[in-house]
Amino acid sequence: MLLHSTLDSPVGPFTVVVAQSGAVRAAGFTTDVAELLKLVHPVLLEPARPGDPGDVGPAVRAYLGGDLTAIDAIAVEQHTAGEFMAHAWRVMRDIKPGAPVTYTGFAELSGRPAAIRAAAAACARNPVALFTPCHRVLRTDGSLGGYRWGLHVKEWLLRHESAA
Repeated sequence: MLLHSTLDSPVGPFTVVVAQSGAVRAAGFTTDVAELLKLVHPVLLEPARPGDPGDVGPAVRAYLGGDLTAIDAIAVEQHTAGEFMAHAWRVMRDIKPGAPVTYTGFAELSGRPAAIRAAAAACARNPVALFTPCHRVLRTDGSLGGYRWGLHVKEWLLRHESAA
């Protein structure tokens, strides 16, 4: 059974879908749990109901309050058939707050400098926003690029992280 909970944030509601183990399987700036469940890989999908997300809620609140490393210890469960994407998601978790990288830089960090499109796809398919910080990856020219939850959210997250 998956548990979901919605928290308030300065840029709107933030919903997490958490496994019984406490690992986040989906997260995003929305109240639409059905939309989030579509992001969970079928091998990780279970029925979901409202519930306490355990350590996830306090970690998100601490992050929003300025402790930008509070979410780093939260486990995530992401699954993909592609080896590069799984590796890229692990690498993405190491991008530090206040130090965004470009898609080109992210491809290099992921060990495949020519795989810029694959790096961008890893960002686009990331089911656990915030915890796997795809918002910290920018276009090569430094502009924001895209973000599933809206560019205003990405912009706020980057400002929040650079201010701390």
